[in-house]
Amino acid sequence: MFTKDDKQLETIIGNNTQLDGNISTKGTIKVDGRINGNIETDWIILGEKSYMKGNISASGVVVAGYVEGNITAKEVIEIKRSGQVRGDISTSKLVVIEGGFVDGQVSMKKDGSKVVEIKDKVKEGFSQ
Repeated sequence: MFTKDDKQLETIIGNNTQLDGNISTKGTIKVDGRINGNIETDWIILGEKSYMKGNISASGVVVAGYVEGNITAKEVIEIKRSGQVRGDISTSKLVVIEGGFVDGQVSMKKDGSKVVEIKDKVKEGFSQ
């Protein structure tokens, strides 16, 4: 997902760290530890051993660990094969690798996109 042209990793929460409280920052956060609180950032990467209980608001989110809370991303949410999300997801692009898990509602919208009702067209196709 990340290339060498992406933003530098600015904050690391190690696997032996537990943080209780909200985080609001710019840049990219890598989480391998436990967080009880909400996070607002540009990008967040939740490693395989991470545990997050709270809501996430970011441009991009990569989940390889466990999240209990809602995730809102402007650009993309990627759930890796070890990733688990128990909460609602709102984004314009969602990638779930085989084995990834979501228990919640998913809302995908693009700015300026139109919602197209297809149920009448489907009925017309079956009646012909």
